[in-house]
Amino acid sequence: MDRFITETFHRLIENLVITKPRYLYSQFNLRNRLTGLIGPRGVGKTTLLLQYIKNELFQDGKAYYFSADLVYFQQTTLLEFVTHLHLVEGYQIVFIDEIHKYQGWNQELKNMYDAFPSLKIVFSGSSMLDLVAGTHDLSRRAKLYRLHGMSFREYLNFTLDLDLQPVSMEEILEHPLRALQQLKGVPRILPHFAEYLQKGYYPFVFEDVHSYYEKLSRVIEKTIFEDIANYYNLKTPNLQYFKKLLTYLASIPPGELNVYNLAKSLGVDHKTVEHYISILSSVGLVREMRPFEGGSSAIRKPSKILLNNTNLIHTLQQYLGNVPSKGMERELFFIQSVQNGSIELFYSKQGDYRTRQAVFEIGGKSKKREQLRDVSEPVYLVKDEILQPLKDEIPLFLFGFLY
Repeated sequence: MDRFITETFHRLIENLVITKPRYLYSQFNLRNRLTGLIGPRGVGKTTLLLQYIKNELFQDGKAYYFSADLVYFQQTTLLEFVTHLHLVEGYQIVFIDEIHKYQGWNQELKNMYDAFPSLKIVFSGSSMLDLVAGTHDLSRRAKLYRLHGMSFREYLNFTLDLDLQPVSMEEILEHPLRALQQLKGVPRILPHFAEYLQKGYYPFVFEDVHSYYEKLSRVIEKTIFEDIANYYNLKTPNLQYFKKLLTYLASIPPGELNVYNLAKSLGVDHKTVEHYISILSSVGLVREMRPFEGGSSAIRKPSKILLNNTNLIHTLQQYLGNVPSKGMERELFFIQSVQNGSIELFYSKQGDYRTRQAVFEIGGKSKKREQLRDVSEPVYLVKDEILQPLKDEIPLFLFGFLY
C-alpha cells in the first residue's frame, strides 16, 4: 500500500497539465512549518497543491503528497504514516490533501507539528470553519490560505488564454477607464460575462461544460451527505434541511431571508437554523452579510443569508423550474466578487450595499440614482449591460477583476 500511495503521487505529478495558476498561487508559500489551504469542494485546491509541488519542489525529491481519504488510513494512523515518511524515507515536506475526511485529524496534526520540528506540513480541506476552530488551536500554529472559486478575470484568462491582472477597488472606483485599458481588444466581454454567471465559478467547467450542472449538483450532494454528515455526525432527516435551505435561497432575491424567517419556513427553531447556516457557510455553500449599523442596532438586526455564488443559483434553479431573475444574479455576483476580494461588504438602509467608504446601488443600464440623493458618502451605480463607465457609474463585470 505504501508503494501504491507513492506511485499515485508520482502519476498525479506526471499527468498534471500545467495551465495558468490560480490567483492564490503567487501568494502561496511554505515559510511556516504548518500551512493550510482551505476552501469549498471543487474550487481547485488539489490542482494548486500539485502545481506547487511540480513547479517548486518535485525535482529536489523532498516533498510527498497523499490524500487522507484513502482506505489505507482506516488501519494506519496519519501520525504513523507521516512519521515513517519523515524519519525513514527522509521527506522534509508532507502535503496531506482532504484532511477533513480523516477522523481525529486535528489532534494528530498537532502531534505531528509538536513531534517533528524539522518537518513542514501542508494540509488542505473543504471545511473552512472547522479547520480553523476546534479544541486543538491549530489557528495559532498554522498559516491559512483560503481559495475561492474563479473570478471573472480568471475565467477570461483561462477561456481566452490571456494574462489579465487584478484591479484594486480604489482603481475601479477612482479610475475605471484606466482599469478597463487591459481589456482593449478582448472580444465579447458581455457574452462571456453572461456565461461566467451561469457556468464559470468552478474550474471543472473546462473539463466539460455540458456536464457542469451535473457535477456541481454532485458537489452539493457530497458536501452535505459526506462532509457535513461525517464531521457533524448528522442523520439523513436532519441533512434534508440543508437541501431545503439551499433551495429556499435559490428562489428569492439575495438577502431577503434571515435566520428567523428561515426557521419559520423550515419549521425548526432559530438556534438550529443558525447552526446549519454556520455549517453551510463553513463548507462554502452560503455566505452571510452583516448590517452596516453599529451598536445595539447591529445586534438586533440579523445577518442576511445568501447562496455562495451565482452558479449555485443556476444549478439549484433546475430543480425549481424557474429562471433566476437578473436582479438576483447581478447582486450576488457583486457580493461574491467583493467579499472574495477580501473587502468588507455590508447591507444598508442607504443603497443596496456598502463598504466602509462607499455606497453601491446595483441594477441594469437604465438604473437611476434618485433614491440616493441624500447620501453623504460617495455613491456608485453599478450597472449591468454596459461596457464603458460614466461619472459614478461602473460596469458590473469590472468588479470581477478584484482578485
